[in-house]
Amino acid sequence: MKIIEIVLNRKVIVPIIIIAVACFIYLIIRKIIRKIFLFKIHGVRVDVRRQKTMVGLIDNISKYFIALIALLMILDVFGIDTKSLLASLGVVSLVAGLALQDILKDIIAGAGIIFEDQFAVGDVVTIGDFKGTVTYVGIKSTRVMAYTGEVLIIANRNIDKVINHTLENNISIVDVDVSYASDLDKVKEVMTKVCDELTKELSLPTPATVCGVEKLGDSGISMRLVFGANYNDKFNYERIFRLRLKQAFDQNNIEIPFPQVVVHDSNDDKVI
Repeated sequence: MKIIEIVLNRKVIVPIIIIAVACFIYLIIRKIIRKIFLFKIHGVRVDVRRQKTMVGLIDNISKYFIALIALLMILDVFGIDTKSLLASLGVVSLVAGLALQDILKDIIAGAGIIFEDQFAVGDVVTIGDFKGTVTYVGIKSTRVMAYTGEVLIIANRNIDKVINHTLENNISIVDVDVSYASDLDKVKEVMTKVCDELTKELSLPTPATVCGVEKLGDSGISMRLVFGANYNDKFNYERIFRLRLKQAFDQNNIEIPFPQVVVHDSNDDKVI
Protein backbone atom coordinates (compact mmCIF):
# COMPACT_ATOMS: atom_id res chain seq x y z
CA MET A 1 0.00 0.00 0.00
CA LYS A 2 2.83 2.36 0.87
CA ILE A 3 4.47 1.73 -2.49
CA ILE A 4 1.17 2.49 -4.27
CA GLU A 5 0.75 5.66 -2.24
CA ILE A 6 4.30 6.77 -3.05
CA VAL A 7 3.75 6.15 -6.76
CA LEU A 8 0.44 7.97 -6.70
CA ASN A 9 1.94 10.85 -4.78
CA ARG A 10 4.81 11.02 -7.24
CA LYS A 11 2.40 11.14 -10.18
CA VAL A 12 0.48 13.97 -8.55
CA ILE A 13 3.19 16.03 -6.89
CA VAL A 14 5.92 15.85 -9.55
CA PRO A 15 3.70 17.14 -12.42
CA ILE A 16 2.61 20.03 -10.18
CA ILE A 17 6.26 20.84 -9.46
CA ILE A 18 7.11 20.63 -13.16
CA ILE A 19 4.28 23.00 -14.06
CA ALA A 20 5.30 25.43 -11.30
CA VAL A 21 8.95 25.41 -12.38
CA ALA A 22 7.95 25.83 -16.04
CA CYS A 23 5.83 28.86 -15.15
CA PHE A 24 8.68 30.33 -13.10
CA ILE A 25 11.19 29.80 -15.93
CA TYR A 26 8.76 31.38 -18.42
CA LEU A 27 8.36 34.47 -16.22
CA ILE A 28 12.15 34.79 -15.87
CA ILE A 29 12.70 34.42 -19.62
CA ARG A 30 9.91 36.91 -20.29
CA LYS A 31 11.55 39.44 -17.99
CA ILE A 32 14.95 38.90 -19.63
CA ILE A 33 13.45 39.32 -23.11
CA ARG A 34 11.87 42.63 -22.11
CA LYS A 35 15.14 43.81 -20.57
CA ILE A 36 17.05 42.95 -23.75
CA PHE A 37 14.67 44.45 -26.29
CA LEU A 38 12.98 47.31 -24.45
CA PHE A 39 16.26 49.06 -23.72
CA LYS A 40 16.80 52.82 -23.67
CA ILE A 41 19.54 55.02 -25.04
CA HIS A 42 19.92 58.28 -23.12
CA GLY A 43 16.39 57.81 -21.79
CA VAL A 44 14.80 57.47 -25.24
CA ARG A 45 13.40 54.16 -26.49
CA VAL A 46 14.79 53.01 -29.83
CA ASP A 47 12.24 51.98 -32.48
CA VAL A 48 9.57 51.18 -29.88
CA ARG A 49 7.06 49.85 -32.43
CA ARG A 50 9.44 47.16 -33.67
CA GLN A 51 10.71 46.28 -30.20
CA LYS A 52 7.20 45.63 -28.90
CA THR A 53 6.49 43.37 -31.86
CA MET A 54 9.71 41.40 -31.37
CA VAL A 55 9.02 41.00 -27.64
CA GLY A 56 5.52 39.65 -28.35
CA LEU A 57 6.79 37.21 -30.98
CA ILE A 58 9.71 35.82 -28.94
CA ASP A 59 7.52 35.65 -25.84
CA ASN A 60 5.01 33.59 -27.83
CA ILE A 61 7.67 31.18 -29.11
CA SER A 62 9.28 30.69 -25.69
CA LYS A 63 5.87 30.01 -24.11
CA TYR A 64 5.10 27.19 -26.55
CA PHE A 65 8.63 25.74 -26.25
CA ILE A 66 8.57 25.64 -22.44
CA ALA A 67 5.07 24.15 -22.48
CA LEU A 68 6.27 21.39 -24.84
CA ILE A 69 9.26 20.53 -22.64
CA ALA A 70 7.06 20.47 -19.52
CA LEU A 71 4.56 18.18 -21.27
CA LEU A 72 7.29 15.71 -22.25
CA MET A 73 8.61 15.67 -18.66
CA ILE A 74 5.13 15.01 -17.28
CA LEU A 75 4.58 12.18 -19.76
CA ASP A 76 7.89 10.68 -18.60
CA VAL A 77 6.62 10.76 -15.00
CA PHE A 78 3.61 8.67 -16.04
CA GLY A 79 5.92 6.08 -17.57
CA ILE A 80 5.49 7.04 -21.22
CA ASP A 81 8.71 6.54 -23.19
CA THR A 82 9.24 10.07 -24.54
CA LYS A 83 12.33 9.00 -26.52
CA SER A 84 10.27 6.47 -28.45
CA LEU A 85 7.56 9.09 -28.79
CA LEU A 86 10.01 11.56 -30.31
CA ALA A 87 11.38 8.86 -32.59
CA SER A 88 7.88 7.99 -33.74
CA LEU A 89 7.32 11.64 -34.55
CA GLY A 90 9.99 11.27 -37.18
CA VAL A 91 7.96 8.50 -38.83
CA VAL A 92 4.83 10.60 -38.97
CA SER A 93 6.62 13.87 -39.74
CA LEU A 94 5.60 13.70 -43.39
CA VAL A 95 1.93 13.32 -42.52
CA ALA A 96 2.18 16.00 -39.84
CA GLY A 97 4.02 18.28 -42.26
CA LEU A 98 1.19 18.00 -44.76
CA ALA A 99 -1.37 18.67 -42.05
CA LEU A 100 0.58 21.62 -40.67
CA GLN A 101 1.41 23.30 -43.97
CA ASP A 102 -0.79 26.28 -43.24
CA ILE A 103 0.72 26.76 -39.78
CA LEU A 104 4.24 26.66 -41.24
CA LYS A 105 3.20 29.22 -43.86
CA ASP A 106 1.86 31.42 -41.07
CA ILE A 107 5.13 31.19 -39.13
CA ILE A 108 7.24 31.98 -42.20
CA ALA A 109 4.96 34.87 -43.16
CA GLY A 110 5.07 36.21 -39.58
CA ALA A 111 8.87 36.12 -39.59
CA GLY A 112 8.86 37.99 -42.90
CA ILE A 113 6.57 40.68 -41.49
CA ILE A 114 8.90 41.23 -38.53
CA PHE A 115 12.28 41.19 -40.26
CA GLU A 116 11.14 43.18 -43.30
CA ASP A 117 9.46 45.67 -40.94
CA GLN A 118 6.24 45.67 -42.96
CA PHE A 119 4.31 46.76 -39.89
CA ALA A 120 4.53 46.50 -36.12
CA VAL A 121 2.39 46.84 -33.02
CA GLY A 122 0.96 50.36 -32.89
CA ASP A 123 1.01 50.96 -36.66
CA VAL A 124 -2.16 51.96 -38.49
CA VAL A 125 -2.63 49.71 -41.51
CA THR A 126 -5.17 48.81 -44.15
CA ILE A 127 -5.46 45.09 -44.93
CA GLY A 128 -7.99 44.49 -47.68
CA ASP A 129 -10.95 46.71 -46.81
CA PHE A 130 -10.17 46.80 -43.08
CA LYS A 131 -8.32 49.73 -41.51
CA GLY A 132 -7.12 49.87 -37.93
CA THR A 133 -4.27 49.74 -35.43
CA VAL A 134 -2.08 46.64 -35.13
CA THR A 135 -2.47 45.31 -31.59
CA TYR A 136 -0.73 41.94 -31.89
CA VAL A 137 1.66 40.16 -34.25
CA GLY A 138 2.13 36.47 -33.42
CA ILE A 139 3.71 33.44 -35.04
CA LYS A 140 0.37 32.42 -36.52
CA SER A 141 -1.89 35.45 -36.77
CA THR A 142 -2.12 39.24 -36.62
CA ARG A 143 -4.79 41.34 -34.92
CA VAL A 144 -5.91 44.76 -36.13
CA MET A 145 -8.42 46.88 -34.21
CA ALA A 146 -10.56 49.52 -35.93
CA TYR A 147 -11.20 52.83 -34.15
CA THR A 148 -14.80 51.68 -33.58
CA GLY A 149 -13.60 48.62 -31.66
CA GLU A 150 -13.94 45.80 -34.21
CA VAL A 151 -10.95 43.45 -34.29
CA LEU A 152 -9.71 41.73 -37.43
CA ILE A 153 -7.89 38.45 -36.71
CA ILE A 154 -6.12 37.30 -39.84
CA ALA A 155 -3.70 34.43 -40.52
CA ASN A 156 -0.25 35.74 -41.45
CA ARG A 157 -0.21 33.75 -44.69
CA ASN A 158 -3.29 35.63 -45.90
CA ILE A 159 -1.66 39.05 -45.56
CA ASP A 160 -0.42 39.76 -49.06
CA LYS A 161 -1.05 43.50 -49.50
CA VAL A 162 -0.72 46.00 -46.67
CA ILE A 163 -0.96 49.78 -46.64
CA ASN A 164 1.04 51.10 -43.68
CA HIS A 165 -0.10 54.63 -42.84
CA THR A 166 2.47 55.28 -40.11
CA LEU A 167 5.87 54.33 -41.54
CA GLU A 168 6.41 57.83 -42.88
CA ASN A 169 5.01 61.25 -41.98
CA ASN A 170 1.74 62.12 -43.71
CA ILE A 171 0.91 65.35 -45.51
CA SER A 172 -2.16 67.02 -44.03
CA ILE A 173 -4.28 69.45 -46.04
CA VAL A 174 -6.47 72.13 -44.46
CA ASP A 175 -8.77 74.19 -46.68
CA VAL A 176 -10.62 77.22 -45.37
CA ASP A 177 -12.99 79.52 -47.27
CA VAL A 178 -12.98 83.33 -47.19
CA SER A 179 -15.40 85.72 -48.85
CA TYR A 180 -14.75 87.22 -52.27
CA ALA A 181 -14.55 90.65 -50.63
CA SER A 182 -11.53 89.61 -48.54
CA ASP A 183 -8.05 91.03 -49.07
CA LEU A 184 -6.18 87.86 -50.09
CA ASP A 185 -2.78 89.32 -49.18
CA LYS A 186 -4.02 89.94 -45.64
CA VAL A 187 -5.62 86.48 -45.52
CA LYS A 188 -2.34 84.87 -46.53
CA GLU A 189 -0.45 86.96 -43.96
CA VAL A 190 -2.80 85.87 -41.15
CA MET A 191 -2.66 82.22 -42.22
CA THR A 192 1.14 82.33 -42.42
CA LYS A 193 1.32 83.66 -38.87
CA VAL A 194 -0.90 80.83 -37.62
CA CYS A 195 1.25 78.31 -39.53
CA ASP A 196 4.47 79.61 -37.96
CA GLU A 197 2.99 79.56 -34.45
CA LEU A 198 1.58 76.03 -34.69
CA THR A 199 4.69 74.66 -36.38
CA LYS A 200 6.62 75.56 -33.23
CA GLU A 201 3.89 74.68 -30.71
CA LEU A 202 3.19 71.24 -32.23
CA SER A 203 6.84 70.54 -33.21
CA LEU A 204 5.74 69.58 -36.71
CA PRO A 205 8.27 67.46 -38.66
CA THR A 206 7.37 69.39 -41.82
CA PRO A 207 6.57 73.11 -41.33
CA ALA A 208 3.06 74.31 -42.16
CA THR A 209 2.96 76.30 -45.39
CA VAL A 210 0.27 78.42 -47.02
CA CYS A 211 -0.19 77.26 -50.63
CA GLY A 212 -2.61 80.03 -51.59
CA VAL A 213 -5.87 79.96 -53.53
CA GLU A 214 -7.06 76.42 -54.11
CA LYS A 215 -10.52 76.94 -55.57
CA LEU A 216 -13.00 79.65 -56.52
CA GLY A 217 -16.21 78.31 -55.03
CA ASP A 218 -19.83 79.29 -55.35
CA SER A 219 -19.83 81.29 -52.13
CA GLY A 220 -16.18 81.99 -51.38
CA ILE A 221 -12.49 81.53 -52.14
CA SER A 222 -10.86 78.38 -50.79
CA MET A 223 -7.39 78.89 -49.28
CA ARG A 224 -5.12 75.91 -48.62
CA LEU A 225 -2.30 75.16 -46.20
CA VAL A 226 -0.31 71.93 -45.79
CA PHE A 227 1.92 70.43 -43.11
CA GLY A 228 3.58 67.13 -42.28
CA ALA A 229 2.63 65.03 -39.26
CA ASN A 230 2.54 61.52 -37.93
CA TYR A 231 -0.65 59.69 -38.94
CA ASN A 232 -1.74 59.28 -35.32
CA ASP A 233 -1.52 63.05 -34.79
CA LYS A 234 -2.63 64.49 -38.11
CA PHE A 235 -6.40 64.52 -37.54
CA ASN A 236 -6.12 66.22 -34.16
CA TYR A 237 -3.65 68.73 -35.58
CA GLU A 238 -6.01 69.54 -38.46
CA ARG A 239 -8.74 70.37 -35.92
CA ILE A 240 -6.32 72.62 -34.03
CA PHE A 241 -5.43 74.45 -37.25
CA ARG A 242 -9.09 75.06 -38.13
CA LEU A 243 -9.81 76.39 -34.64
CA ARG A 244 -6.82 78.76 -34.67
CA LEU A 245 -7.63 79.96 -38.18
CA LYS A 246 -11.23 80.74 -37.16
CA GLN A 247 -10.00 82.68 -34.13
CA ALA A 248 -7.40 84.57 -36.21
CA PHE A 249 -9.94 85.43 -38.91
CA ASP A 250 -12.37 86.76 -36.30
CA GLN A 251 -9.65 88.94 -34.77
CA ASN A 252 -8.74 90.37 -38.19
CA ASN A 253 -12.32 90.79 -39.46
CA ILE A 254 -11.87 88.22 -42.23
CA GLU A 255 -15.23 86.79 -43.20
CA ILE A 256 -15.81 83.06 -43.57
CA PRO A 257 -18.70 82.94 -46.06
CA PHE A 258 -21.91 80.99 -45.79
CA PRO A 259 -23.78 79.54 -48.81
CA GLN A 260 -25.71 82.12 -50.84
CA VAL A 261 -28.26 81.68 -53.59
CA VAL A 262 -29.27 84.48 -55.98
CA VAL A 263 -32.93 84.28 -56.97
CA HIS A 264 -34.04 86.25 -60.02
CA ASP A 265 -37.61 87.49 -60.45
CA SER A 266 -39.30 90.00 -62.70
CA ASN A 267 -38.82 92.91 -60.29
CA ASP A 268 -35.35 92.65 -58.80
CA ASP A 269 -32.64 90.31 -57.60
CA LYS A 270 -32.90 88.85 -54.13
CA VAL A 271 -30.01 87.26 -52.34
CA ILE A 272 -31.01 84.41 -50.03
